[in-house]
Amino acid sequence: MTRITVAAVTMMGNKHKNRGVPCEDSSIAVEKNGVSCVVVADGAGSKQYTHAKLGSKSACDSISTLLCDHFDALYDENREAAVKSIIMATVHIGFSKLIEQYKLDSLERLSCTLLFCAVKDRRVLIGHIGDGLIAGVTPSGVRPITMPQNDKAGHTYFVTAPHAADYLRLIKTTVDDLHGVALMTDGVQDSVYDDNSGLVKPVVARMVETAKSGREKCEEEINSILEKYIVGASNMSDDSSFGVLLFDDTKAPVTDDLPTSAVAFPRSEDTFKDLQTAMIPAVKVAKEVIANAANNKPEDSILPDGVPVKTEEDEEVKQESPKIEETKIETPKIEISKDEKNKDDVVSDEKPANNSILFKVIAGVEFVVIVALLIKIILGA
Repeated sequence: MTRITVAAVTMMGNKHKNRGVPCEDSSIAVEKNGVSCVVVADGAGSKQYTHAKLGSKSACDSISTLLCDHFDALYDENREAAVKSIIMATVHIGFSKLIEQYKLDSLERLSCTLLFCAVKDRRVLIGHIGDGLIAGVTPSGVRPITMPQNDKAGHTYFVTAPHAADYLRLIKTTVDDLHGVALMTDGVQDSVYDDNSGLVKPVVARMVETAKSGREKCEEEINSILEKYIVGASNMSDDSSFGVLLFDDTKAPVTDDLPTSAVAFPRSEDTFKDLQTAMIPAVKVAKEVIANAANNKPEDSILPDGVPVKTEEDEEVKQESPKIEETKIETPKIEISKDEKNKDDVVSDEKPANNSILFKVIAGVEFVVIVALLIKIILGA
Protein backbone atom coordinates (compact mmCIF):
# COMPACT_ATOMS: atom_id res chain seq x y z
CA MET A 1 0.00 0.00 0.00
CA THR A 2 1.29 3.47 -0.90
CA ARG A 3 2.70 5.46 1.98
CA ILE A 4 1.09 8.90 2.40
CA THR A 5 2.75 11.96 3.92
CA VAL A 6 0.44 14.66 5.28
CA ALA A 7 1.19 18.22 6.34
CA ALA A 8 -0.67 21.44 7.08
CA VAL A 9 0.41 25.03 7.68
CA THR A 10 -1.53 28.18 8.66
CA MET A 11 -0.04 31.68 8.65
CA MET A 12 -1.56 35.00 9.66
CA GLY A 13 -1.92 37.52 6.85
CA ASN A 14 -0.49 41.03 7.05
CA LYS A 15 -3.96 42.54 6.79
CA HIS A 16 -4.96 40.98 10.12
CA LYS A 17 -1.54 41.50 11.66
CA ASN A 18 -1.58 45.22 10.90
CA ARG A 19 -5.11 45.61 12.28
CA GLY A 20 -4.46 43.60 15.40
CA VAL A 21 -7.05 41.03 14.34
CA PRO A 22 -6.38 37.36 15.16
CA CYS A 23 -5.74 34.79 12.44
CA GLU A 24 -9.08 33.27 11.44
CA ASP A 25 -7.73 30.38 9.31
CA SER A 26 -7.23 26.90 10.70
CA SER A 27 -5.74 23.66 9.39
CA ILE A 28 -5.02 20.14 10.59
CA ALA A 29 -3.27 17.03 9.24
CA VAL A 30 -4.03 13.69 10.90
CA GLU A 31 -3.20 10.01 10.41
CA LYS A 32 -5.44 7.66 12.35
CA ASN A 33 -7.19 4.29 11.86
CA GLY A 34 -5.50 3.84 8.49
CA VAL A 35 -6.88 7.18 7.29
CA SER A 36 -4.74 10.10 6.14
CA CYS A 37 -6.67 13.34 6.43
CA VAL A 38 -6.12 17.07 5.87
CA VAL A 39 -8.70 19.77 6.63
CA VAL A 40 -8.42 23.54 6.15
CA ALA A 41 -10.97 26.26 6.96
CA ASP A 42 -11.18 30.02 6.57
CA GLY A 43 -13.11 31.93 9.21
CA ALA A 44 -15.41 34.63 7.82
CA GLY A 45 -13.84 38.07 8.03
CA SER A 46 -16.69 40.54 8.44
CA LYS A 47 -17.45 42.19 11.79
CA GLN A 48 -20.57 40.15 12.49
CA TYR A 49 -18.51 36.95 12.47
CA THR A 50 -16.99 37.68 15.86
CA HIS A 51 -15.89 34.13 16.70
CA ALA A 52 -14.96 32.88 13.23
CA LYS A 53 -11.50 31.89 14.46
CA LEU A 54 -13.08 29.43 16.89
CA GLY A 55 -15.47 28.24 14.21
CA SER A 56 -12.72 27.36 11.73
CA LYS A 57 -10.72 25.46 14.35
CA SER A 58 -13.80 23.58 15.56
CA ALA A 59 -14.71 22.63 11.98
CA CYS A 60 -11.20 21.28 11.30
CA ASP A 61 -11.13 19.28 14.53
CA SER A 62 -14.63 17.79 14.26
CA ILE A 63 -14.44 16.90 10.56
CA SER A 64 -10.98 15.33 10.82
CA THR A 65 -12.26 13.18 13.70
CA LEU A 66 -15.37 12.18 11.74
CA LEU A 67 -13.34 11.22 8.66
CA CYS A 68 -10.79 9.19 10.60
CA ASP A 69 -13.33 7.38 12.79
CA HIS A 70 -16.04 6.76 10.19
CA PHE A 71 -14.40 6.84 6.76
CA ASP A 72 -15.93 3.53 5.62
CA ALA A 73 -19.46 4.51 6.64
CA LEU A 74 -19.22 7.81 4.75
CA TYR A 75 -17.53 6.38 1.66
CA ASP A 76 -19.80 3.34 1.31
CA GLU A 77 -23.09 5.25 1.70
CA ASN A 78 -24.80 5.71 -1.69
CA ARG A 79 -27.08 8.55 -0.59
CA GLU A 80 -24.88 11.59 -1.13
CA ALA A 81 -27.42 13.90 0.49
CA ALA A 82 -27.32 11.78 3.65
CA VAL A 83 -23.50 11.98 3.78
CA LYS A 84 -23.62 15.75 3.34
CA SER A 85 -26.16 15.98 6.16
CA ILE A 86 -23.89 14.01 8.49
CA ILE A 87 -20.93 16.26 7.67
CA MET A 88 -22.88 19.46 8.27
CA ALA A 89 -24.45 18.05 11.44
CA THR A 90 -20.97 17.22 12.76
CA VAL A 91 -19.84 20.81 12.20
CA HIS A 92 -22.94 22.19 13.90
CA ILE A 93 -22.61 19.87 16.90
CA GLY A 94 -19.14 21.30 17.46
CA PHE A 95 -20.48 24.83 17.03
CA SER A 96 -23.27 24.23 19.55
CA LYS A 97 -20.65 23.61 22.23
CA LEU A 98 -18.98 26.93 21.42
CA ILE A 99 -22.34 28.74 21.49
CA GLU A 100 -22.95 27.33 24.93
CA GLN A 101 -19.43 28.05 26.16
CA TYR A 102 -19.21 31.65 24.88
CA LYS A 103 -22.92 32.53 25.21
CA LEU A 104 -23.18 33.39 21.51
CA ASP A 105 -26.44 34.75 20.14
CA SER A 106 -26.14 33.22 16.66
CA LEU A 107 -24.61 30.33 14.76
CA GLU A 108 -23.35 32.83 12.15
CA ARG A 109 -20.80 34.16 14.62
CA LEU A 110 -18.75 31.02 13.88
CA SER A 111 -18.99 31.11 10.08
CA CYS A 112 -16.20 29.57 8.00
CA THR A 113 -15.46 27.74 4.78
CA LEU A 114 -14.44 24.07 4.76
CA LEU A 115 -12.11 21.98 2.58
CA PHE A 116 -11.07 18.40 3.33
CA CYS A 117 -9.45 15.35 1.78
CA ALA A 118 -9.26 11.91 3.40
CA VAL A 119 -7.60 8.80 1.97
CA LYS A 120 -7.87 5.18 3.09
CA ASP A 121 -6.14 2.43 1.07
CA ARG A 122 -6.99 3.52 -2.50
CA ARG A 123 -10.21 5.37 -1.67
CA VAL A 124 -10.40 9.17 -1.63
CA LEU A 125 -13.12 11.36 -0.10
CA ILE A 126 -13.05 15.10 -0.84
CA GLY A 127 -15.37 17.86 0.33
CA HIS A 128 -15.48 21.61 -0.20
CA ILE A 129 -17.83 24.46 0.64
CA GLY A 130 -16.94 28.09 -0.05
CA ASP A 131 -13.88 29.65 -1.65
CA GLY A 132 -10.38 28.20 -1.58
CA LEU A 133 -9.02 25.48 -3.86
CA ILE A 134 -8.34 21.74 -3.86
CA ALA A 135 -5.83 20.73 -6.55
CA GLY A 136 -4.61 17.36 -7.75
CA VAL A 137 -1.01 16.75 -8.80
CA THR A 138 -0.43 13.98 -11.37
CA PRO A 139 2.51 12.93 -13.53
CA SER A 140 1.10 15.11 -16.31
CA GLY A 141 0.62 18.26 -14.28
CA VAL A 142 -1.57 20.00 -11.71
CA ARG A 143 -5.29 20.68 -12.05
CA PRO A 144 -8.20 21.90 -9.90
CA ILE A 145 -10.34 19.20 -8.28
CA THR A 146 -12.76 21.67 -6.67
CA MET A 147 -12.67 25.35 -7.53
CA PRO A 148 -13.53 28.47 -5.52
CA GLN A 149 -17.23 28.96 -4.90
CA ASN A 150 -18.10 32.65 -5.22
CA ASP A 151 -21.02 34.57 -6.66
CA LYS A 152 -20.59 37.42 -9.14
CA ALA A 153 -20.21 39.91 -6.31
CA GLY A 154 -17.35 37.86 -4.85
CA HIS A 155 -19.31 36.59 -1.87
CA THR A 156 -18.78 32.99 -0.81
CA TYR A 157 -20.71 30.36 1.17
CA PHE A 158 -20.19 29.17 4.74
CA VAL A 159 -20.99 26.06 6.75
CA THR A 160 -23.50 28.14 8.72
CA ALA A 161 -25.67 28.96 5.68
CA PRO A 162 -29.34 27.84 5.97
CA HIS A 163 -28.87 25.36 3.10
CA ALA A 164 -25.15 24.73 3.53
CA ALA A 165 -25.42 21.09 2.43
CA ASP A 166 -26.64 22.27 -0.98
CA TYR A 167 -23.33 24.07 -1.51
CA LEU A 168 -21.12 21.28 -0.17
CA ARG A 169 -19.38 19.56 -3.07
CA LEU A 170 -18.58 15.93 -2.30
CA ILE A 171 -16.31 13.72 -4.40
CA LYS A 172 -15.75 10.00 -3.89
CA THR A 173 -12.99 8.61 -6.07
CA THR A 174 -9.78 6.56 -5.97
CA VAL A 175 -6.10 7.40 -5.92
CA ASP A 176 -5.53 6.31 -9.55
CA ASP A 177 -2.60 8.32 -10.95
CA LEU A 178 -2.56 10.98 -8.22
CA HIS A 179 0.86 12.03 -6.99
CA GLY A 180 -0.51 14.43 -4.41
CA VAL A 181 -3.40 16.66 -3.30
CA ALA A 182 -3.13 20.28 -2.18
CA LEU A 183 -5.78 22.14 -0.17
CA MET A 184 -5.66 25.89 0.36
CA THR A 185 -7.76 28.77 1.64
CA ASP A 186 -8.30 31.84 -0.51
CA GLY A 187 -5.24 33.57 0.97
CA VAL A 188 -3.08 31.14 -1.03
CA GLN A 189 -5.54 30.49 -3.84
CA ASP A 190 -5.55 34.10 -4.99
CA SER A 191 -1.81 33.88 -5.73
CA VAL A 192 -1.58 30.45 -7.38
CA TYR A 193 -4.87 30.02 -9.27
CA ASP A 194 -6.29 31.86 -12.26
CA ASP A 195 -10.06 31.84 -11.96
CA ASN A 196 -10.49 33.05 -15.56
CA SER A 197 -8.72 30.05 -17.11
CA GLY A 198 -8.78 27.41 -14.36
CA LEU A 199 -4.98 27.27 -14.39
CA VAL A 200 -3.18 26.12 -11.25
CA LYS A 201 0.36 27.47 -11.25
CA PRO A 202 3.37 25.07 -11.11
CA VAL A 203 4.37 26.37 -7.69
CA VAL A 204 1.59 24.25 -6.18
CA ALA A 205 3.24 21.08 -7.52
CA ARG A 206 6.56 22.25 -6.03
CA MET A 207 4.94 22.88 -2.65
CA VAL A 208 3.39 19.40 -2.66
CA GLU A 209 6.76 17.89 -3.58
CA THR A 210 8.35 19.26 -0.37
CA ALA A 211 6.53 16.48 1.50
CA LYS A 212 9.08 14.00 0.10
CA SER A 213 11.38 15.15 2.91
CA GLY A 214 8.82 14.23 5.60
CA ARG A 215 6.17 16.20 7.43
CA GLU A 216 8.42 18.38 9.59
CA LYS A 217 10.65 19.48 6.74
CA CYS A 218 7.63 19.96 4.46
CA GLU A 219 5.88 22.30 6.90
CA GLU A 220 9.09 24.30 7.35
CA GLU A 221 9.48 24.78 3.60
CA ILE A 222 5.81 25.65 3.05
CA ASN A 223 6.04 28.20 5.86
CA SER A 224 9.03 29.72 4.10
CA ILE A 225 7.23 29.85 0.72
CA LEU A 226 4.11 31.43 2.25
CA GLU A 227 6.12 34.01 4.14
CA LYS A 228 8.31 34.98 1.19
CA TYR A 229 6.01 34.77 -1.84
CA ILE A 230 2.41 34.96 -0.62
CA VAL A 231 1.82 36.49 2.81
CA GLY A 232 4.96 38.60 2.74
CA ALA A 233 4.34 39.81 -0.80
CA SER A 234 1.67 42.34 0.24
CA ASN A 235 0.71 44.44 3.23
CA MET A 236 -2.89 43.46 2.53
CA SER A 237 -2.31 39.72 2.35
CA ASP A 238 -4.98 37.49 3.87
CA ASP A 239 -4.61 34.64 6.34
CA SER A 240 -3.24 31.61 4.45
CA SER A 241 -3.54 27.87 4.97
CA PHE A 242 -2.00 25.12 2.85
CA GLY A 243 -2.40 21.35 3.31
CA VAL A 244 -0.67 18.46 1.53
CA LEU A 245 -1.20 14.74 0.96
CA LEU A 246 1.71 13.21 -0.95
CA PHE A 247 1.60 9.62 -2.23
CA ASP A 248 5.14 8.33 -1.88
CA ASP A 249 6.75 6.31 -4.67
CA THR A 250 4.46 7.83 -7.30
CA LYS A 251 5.60 9.80 -10.32
CA ALA A 252 5.84 13.57 -10.00
CA PRO A 253 5.35 16.00 -12.89
CA VAL A 254 8.30 17.88 -14.36
CA THR A 255 7.40 21.28 -12.95
CA ASP A 256 9.64 23.19 -15.35
CA ASP A 257 7.54 21.84 -18.23
CA LEU A 258 4.18 22.89 -16.77
CA PRO A 259 2.29 25.83 -18.31
CA THR A 260 2.34 29.14 -16.50
CA SER A 261 -0.57 30.66 -18.40
CA ALA A 262 -3.73 29.53 -20.21
CA VAL A 263 -6.44 30.96 -22.43
CA ALA A 264 -9.39 32.31 -20.45
CA PHE A 265 -12.69 30.47 -20.51
CA PRO A 266 -15.15 31.96 -23.02
CA ARG A 267 -17.82 33.99 -21.29
CA SER A 268 -21.52 33.51 -21.95
CA GLU A 269 -24.66 35.49 -21.21
CA ASP A 270 -26.47 32.26 -20.38
CA THR A 271 -27.26 32.09 -16.67
CA PHE A 272 -28.69 29.43 -14.40
CA LYS A 273 -31.58 31.71 -13.50
CA ASP A 274 -32.44 32.08 -17.19
CA LEU A 275 -32.36 28.29 -17.56
CA GLN A 276 -34.73 27.85 -14.63
CA THR A 277 -37.13 30.44 -16.01
CA ALA A 278 -37.11 28.88 -19.48
CA MET A 279 -37.91 25.44 -18.09
CA ILE A 280 -40.87 26.46 -15.93
CA PRO A 281 -43.62 25.87 -18.60
CA ALA A 282 -42.27 22.41 -19.51
CA VAL A 283 -41.88 21.48 -15.84
CA LYS A 284 -45.50 22.41 -15.12
CA VAL A 285 -46.74 20.23 -18.01
CA ALA A 286 -44.50 17.35 -16.95
CA LYS A 287 -45.73 17.50 -13.35
CA GLU A 288 -49.36 17.34 -14.52
CA VAL A 289 -48.70 14.38 -16.84
CA ILE A 290 -46.84 12.47 -14.13
CA ALA A 291 -49.53 13.22 -11.53
CA ASN A 292 -52.24 11.87 -13.87
CA ALA A 293 -50.29 8.77 -14.91
CA ALA A 294 -52.20 6.67 -12.37
CA ASN A 295 -55.39 7.22 -14.38
CA ASN A 296 -53.99 5.42 -17.44
CA LYS A 297 -55.14 1.83 -17.93
CA PRO A 298 -52.41 -0.80 -18.38
CA GLU A 299 -54.22 -2.36 -21.34
CA ASP A 300 -54.10 0.97 -23.20
CA SER A 301 -50.32 1.22 -22.99
CA ILE A 302 -48.32 0.81 -26.18
CA LEU A 303 -44.68 0.07 -26.96
CA PRO A 304 -42.53 2.46 -29.03
CA ASP A 305 -43.21 0.41 -32.19
CA GLY A 306 -46.96 0.76 -31.71
CA VAL A 307 -47.55 -2.79 -30.44
CA PRO A 308 -49.94 -2.89 -27.46
CA VAL A 309 -48.30 -3.79 -24.18
CA LYS A 310 -49.22 -7.24 -22.89
CA THR A 311 -51.11 -7.12 -19.63
CA GLU A 312 -50.98 -9.59 -16.79
CA GLU A 313 -54.35 -10.99 -17.90
CA ASP A 314 -52.94 -11.69 -21.37
CA GLU A 315 -50.06 -13.59 -19.84
CA GLU A 316 -52.42 -15.64 -17.66
CA VAL A 317 -54.50 -16.65 -20.72
CA LYS A 318 -51.37 -17.55 -22.64
CA GLN A 319 -50.11 -19.76 -19.84
CA GLU A 320 -53.36 -21.76 -19.55
CA SER A 321 -53.00 -25.45 -20.50
CA PRO A 322 -54.61 -26.44 -23.84
CA LYS A 323 -58.01 -28.06 -23.44
CA ILE A 324 -58.27 -31.66 -24.69
CA GLU A 325 -61.64 -33.00 -25.69
CA GLU A 326 -62.61 -36.20 -23.99
CA THR A 327 -62.28 -39.20 -26.28
CA LYS A 328 -64.47 -42.20 -25.76
CA ILE A 329 -62.41 -45.33 -25.95
CA GLU A 330 -64.14 -48.63 -25.90
CA THR A 331 -62.44 -51.10 -23.65
CA PRO A 332 -62.32 -54.68 -24.91
CA LYS A 333 -64.85 -56.99 -23.33
CA ILE A 334 -63.31 -59.85 -21.47
CA GLU A 335 -65.37 -62.92 -20.86
CA ILE A 336 -64.82 -64.75 -17.62
CA SER A 337 -66.11 -68.27 -17.18
CA LYS A 338 -68.55 -69.19 -14.49
CA ASP A 339 -65.96 -71.33 -12.75
CA GLU A 340 -63.50 -68.43 -12.62
CA LYS A 341 -66.20 -66.17 -11.12
CA ASN A 342 -66.82 -68.71 -8.41
CA LYS A 343 -63.10 -68.91 -7.68
CA ASP A 344 -63.03 -65.17 -7.04
CA ASP A 345 -65.85 -65.52 -4.55
CA VAL A 346 -64.11 -68.25 -2.56
CA VAL A 347 -61.91 -67.22 0.34
CA SER A 348 -58.70 -69.12 0.03
CA ASP A 349 -55.02 -68.80 1.04
CA GLU A 350 -54.09 -69.50 -2.54
CA LYS A 351 -53.33 -66.54 -4.81
CA PRO A 352 -55.75 -66.12 -7.71
CA ALA A 353 -54.38 -67.70 -10.86
CA ASN A 354 -55.74 -64.99 -13.13
CA ASN A 355 -53.80 -61.99 -11.55
CA SER A 356 -51.35 -61.91 -14.43
CA ILE A 357 -54.20 -61.88 -16.95
CA LEU A 358 -55.94 -59.03 -15.14
CA PHE A 359 -52.68 -57.00 -14.99
CA LYS A 360 -52.17 -57.42 -18.72
CA VAL A 361 -55.72 -56.29 -19.41
CA ILE A 362 -55.32 -53.11 -17.26
CA ALA A 363 -51.96 -52.32 -18.83
CA GLY A 364 -53.45 -52.75 -22.29
CA VAL A 365 -56.29 -50.37 -21.53
CA GLU A 366 -53.92 -47.68 -20.13
CA PHE A 367 -51.69 -47.95 -23.19
CA VAL A 368 -54.66 -47.45 -25.53
CA VAL A 369 -55.82 -44.37 -23.55
CA ILE A 370 -52.34 -42.77 -23.56
CA VAL A 371 -51.88 -43.35 -27.29
CA ALA A 372 -55.29 -41.84 -27.99
CA LEU A 373 -54.46 -38.74 -25.94
CA LEU A 374 -51.13 -38.25 -27.69
CA ILE A 375 -52.78 -38.55 -31.13
CA LYS A 376 -55.39 -35.97 -30.10
CA ILE A 377 -52.73 -33.49 -28.89
CA ILE A 378 -50.64 -33.90 -32.05
CA LEU A 379 -53.61 -33.49 -34.38
CA GLY A 380 -54.84 -30.51 -32.34
CA ALA A 381 -51.42 -28.81 -32.65
